[in-house]
Amino acid sequence: MNDRKEDVKVWDVPVRLFHWSLVLGFCAAYLSAEFHIGFVHVWIGYFLCVLLLARVGWGFIGNNYARFSSFVFSPAETLAYVRSLREGKPVHYFGHNPAGALMVFALLAVLALIFLSGLTTLAVIDFEGPFLFLIDYFDDGASYAARHLHGWLVDAALLLVPLHLLGVAAGSFQHKENLVRAMFTGKKKNVSERDSEH
Repeated sequence: MNDRKEDVKVWDVPVRLFHWSLVLGFCAAYLSAEFHIGFVHVWIGYFLCVLLLARVGWGFIGNNYARFSSFVFSPAETLAYVRSLREGKPVHYFGHNPAGALMVFALLAVLALIFLSGLTTLAVIDFEGPFLFLIDYFDDGASYAARHLHGWLVDAALLLVPLHLLGVAAGSFQHKENLVRAMFTGKKKNVSERDSEH
Protein backbone atom coordinates (compact mmCIF):
# COMPACT_ATOMS: atom_id res chain seq x y z
CA MET A 1 0.00 0.00 0.00
CA ASN A 2 1.41 3.40 -0.94
CA ASP A 3 1.89 6.06 1.70
CA ARG A 4 -0.68 8.34 0.06
CA LYS A 5 -3.64 7.07 -1.90
CA GLU A 6 -7.24 8.14 -1.99
CA ASP A 7 -8.88 8.76 1.36
CA VAL A 8 -10.40 5.66 2.93
CA LYS A 9 -14.14 5.65 3.66
CA VAL A 10 -14.34 4.60 7.30
CA TRP A 11 -17.35 6.04 9.13
CA ASP A 12 -20.65 5.35 7.40
CA VAL A 13 -23.70 7.63 7.59
CA PRO A 14 -25.42 5.80 10.51
CA VAL A 15 -22.28 6.02 12.67
CA ARG A 16 -21.83 9.71 11.91
CA LEU A 17 -25.51 10.46 12.55
CA PHE A 18 -25.32 8.57 15.84
CA HIS A 19 -22.20 10.43 16.94
CA TRP A 20 -23.43 13.95 16.28
CA SER A 21 -27.01 13.24 17.37
CA LEU A 22 -25.60 11.89 20.63
CA VAL A 23 -23.49 15.02 21.13
CA LEU A 24 -26.48 17.31 20.58
CA GLY A 25 -28.89 15.09 22.49
CA PHE A 26 -26.64 14.74 25.52
CA CYS A 27 -26.10 18.52 25.66
CA ALA A 28 -29.84 19.12 25.36
CA ALA A 29 -30.63 16.54 28.04
CA TYR A 30 -28.08 18.07 30.40
CA LEU A 31 -29.34 21.61 29.88
CA SER A 32 -33.00 20.62 30.19
CA ALA A 33 -32.19 18.97 33.54
CA GLU A 34 -30.20 21.98 34.74
CA PHE A 35 -33.08 24.32 33.87
CA HIS A 36 -35.68 21.89 35.27
CA ILE A 37 -37.59 21.47 32.00
CA GLY A 38 -38.78 18.01 32.94
CA PHE A 39 -40.96 17.03 30.00
CA VAL A 40 -38.24 18.07 27.52
CA HIS A 41 -35.65 16.09 29.49
CA VAL A 42 -37.85 13.00 29.43
CA TRP A 43 -38.47 13.09 25.68
CA ILE A 44 -34.84 13.75 24.90
CA GLY A 45 -34.04 10.80 27.16
CA TYR A 46 -36.37 8.57 25.14
CA PHE A 47 -34.70 9.75 21.94
CA LEU A 48 -31.26 8.96 23.34
CA CYS A 49 -32.39 5.49 24.43
CA VAL A 50 -33.58 4.71 20.91
CA LEU A 51 -30.36 6.18 19.51
CA LEU A 52 -28.21 3.95 21.70
CA LEU A 53 -30.23 0.85 20.83
CA ALA A 54 -29.84 1.67 17.14
CA ARG A 55 -26.06 2.02 17.55
CA VAL A 56 -25.83 -1.27 19.39
CA GLY A 57 -27.74 -2.97 16.59
CA TRP A 58 -25.55 -1.29 13.97
CA GLY A 59 -22.54 -2.55 15.89
CA PHE A 60 -23.49 -6.05 14.73
CA ILE A 61 -24.86 -5.45 11.22
CA GLY A 62 -23.13 -2.26 10.05
CA ASN A 63 -20.08 -1.93 7.83
CA ASN A 64 -16.71 -3.31 8.90
CA TYR A 65 -15.60 -0.24 10.86
CA ALA A 66 -18.98 0.17 12.58
CA ARG A 67 -19.02 -3.38 13.93
CA PHE A 68 -17.88 -3.92 17.49
CA SER A 69 -15.91 -6.96 16.37
CA SER A 70 -13.60 -4.65 14.38
CA PHE A 71 -12.41 -2.83 17.49
CA VAL A 72 -12.22 -5.53 20.13
CA PHE A 73 -8.50 -5.91 20.77
CA SER A 74 -6.52 -8.35 22.86
CA PRO A 75 -4.61 -7.06 25.90
CA ALA A 76 -1.38 -7.78 24.02
CA GLU A 77 -2.37 -5.62 21.04
CA THR A 78 -3.59 -2.86 23.33
CA LEU A 79 -0.28 -2.84 25.22
CA ALA A 80 1.64 -2.87 21.95
CA TYR A 81 -0.33 0.17 20.82
CA VAL A 82 0.41 1.99 24.08
CA ARG A 83 4.11 1.20 23.62
CA SER A 84 3.99 2.59 20.08
CA LEU A 85 2.49 5.81 21.49
CA ARG A 86 5.30 6.13 24.05
CA GLU A 87 7.90 5.59 21.33
CA GLY A 88 6.35 8.35 19.21
CA LYS A 89 5.53 5.96 16.38
CA PRO A 90 1.87 5.08 16.97
CA VAL A 91 0.47 2.26 14.88
CA HIS A 92 -2.20 3.62 12.54
CA TYR A 93 -5.70 2.14 12.41
CA PHE A 94 -8.33 3.21 9.93
CA GLY A 95 -11.05 2.42 12.46
CA HIS A 96 -10.80 2.79 16.21
CA ASN A 97 -7.35 2.16 17.66
CA PRO A 98 -7.15 0.11 20.89
CA ALA A 99 -7.15 3.18 23.15
CA GLY A 100 -10.05 4.75 21.28
CA ALA A 101 -11.94 1.47 21.40
CA LEU A 102 -11.66 1.35 25.19
CA MET A 103 -13.10 4.86 25.38
CA VAL A 104 -15.96 3.98 23.02
CA PHE A 105 -16.95 0.97 25.12
CA ALA A 106 -16.62 2.96 28.35
CA LEU A 107 -18.85 5.75 26.99
CA LEU A 108 -21.45 3.31 25.67
CA ALA A 109 -21.54 1.48 29.00
CA VAL A 110 -21.91 4.68 31.03
CA LEU A 111 -24.60 5.96 28.66
CA ALA A 112 -26.52 2.70 28.98
CA LEU A 113 -26.40 2.98 32.78
CA ILE A 114 -27.47 6.64 32.61
CA PHE A 115 -30.49 5.73 30.50
CA LEU A 116 -31.45 2.73 32.66
CA SER A 117 -31.16 4.76 35.85
CA GLY A 118 -33.11 7.59 34.21
CA LEU A 119 -35.96 5.30 33.20
CA THR A 120 -35.93 3.80 36.69
CA THR A 121 -36.09 7.26 38.26
CA LEU A 122 -38.92 8.25 35.93
CA ALA A 123 -40.87 5.22 37.07
CA VAL A 124 -40.28 5.20 40.82
CA ILE A 125 -40.23 8.98 41.38
CA ASP A 126 -42.60 10.33 38.71
CA PHE A 127 -44.73 7.18 38.29
CA GLU A 128 -44.52 7.00 34.52
CA GLY A 129 -42.57 5.38 31.72
CA PRO A 130 -41.81 1.82 30.55
CA PHE A 131 -40.24 0.79 33.89
CA LEU A 132 -43.40 1.51 35.86
CA PHE A 133 -43.50 -2.14 36.97
CA LEU A 134 -40.54 -1.40 39.26
CA ILE A 135 -42.69 0.62 41.66
CA ASP A 136 -43.51 -2.49 43.68
CA TYR A 137 -39.80 -3.20 44.23
CA PHE A 138 -38.57 0.25 45.29
CA ASP A 139 -39.20 1.93 48.63
CA ASP A 140 -38.56 5.65 49.12
CA GLY A 141 -34.89 5.14 49.98
CA ALA A 142 -34.20 3.03 46.90
CA SER A 143 -36.15 5.44 44.69
CA TYR A 144 -34.06 8.43 45.69
CA ALA A 145 -30.89 6.35 45.49
CA ALA A 146 -31.78 5.65 41.84
CA ARG A 147 -32.17 9.37 41.20
CA HIS A 148 -28.82 10.13 42.85
CA LEU A 149 -27.19 7.33 40.84
CA HIS A 150 -28.52 8.90 37.66
CA GLY A 151 -26.81 12.17 38.57
CA TRP A 152 -23.55 10.49 39.52
CA LEU A 153 -23.44 8.61 36.23
CA VAL A 154 -23.93 11.86 34.32
CA ASP A 155 -20.97 13.27 36.27
CA ALA A 156 -18.95 10.20 35.25
CA ALA A 157 -19.84 10.86 31.60
CA LEU A 158 -18.76 14.47 32.01
CA LEU A 159 -15.36 13.19 33.14
CA LEU A 160 -15.06 10.81 30.19
CA VAL A 161 -15.99 13.39 27.56
CA PRO A 162 -12.90 15.61 28.10
CA LEU A 163 -10.71 12.50 28.05
CA HIS A 164 -12.34 11.50 24.77
CA LEU A 165 -11.70 14.97 23.33
CA LEU A 166 -8.10 14.85 24.54
CA GLY A 167 -7.67 11.48 22.84
CA VAL A 168 -9.10 12.87 19.60
CA ALA A 169 -6.73 15.84 19.75
CA ALA A 170 -3.74 13.61 20.54
CA GLY A 171 -4.65 11.16 17.80
CA SER A 172 -5.07 13.96 15.27
CA PHE A 173 -1.64 15.33 16.18
CA GLN A 174 0.20 12.00 16.30
CA HIS A 175 -1.27 10.61 13.10
CA LYS A 176 -1.33 13.98 11.31
CA GLU A 177 -4.99 13.62 10.39
CA ASN A 178 -8.10 15.59 11.35
CA LEU A 179 -10.26 13.09 13.26
CA VAL A 180 -13.05 15.60 13.82
CA ARG A 181 -13.32 16.22 10.08
CA ALA A 182 -13.29 12.46 9.54
CA MET A 183 -16.40 12.16 11.69
CA PHE A 184 -18.12 14.68 9.39
CA THR A 185 -16.91 13.35 6.05
CA GLY A 186 -16.55 9.68 6.99
CA LYS A 187 -13.11 9.58 5.38
CA LYS A 188 -9.62 9.22 6.85
CA LYS A 189 -6.28 9.71 5.17
CA ASN A 190 -4.53 6.64 3.79
CA VAL A 191 -1.35 7.22 5.76
CA SER A 192 0.19 3.84 6.52
CA GLU A 193 0.67 0.30 5.41
CA ARG A 194 -1.96 -1.14 7.73
CA ASP A 195 -4.09 -4.00 6.50
CA SER A 196 -7.44 -2.87 5.13
CA GLU A 197 -9.27 -4.56 8.03
CA HIS A 198 -7.97 -1.79 10.32
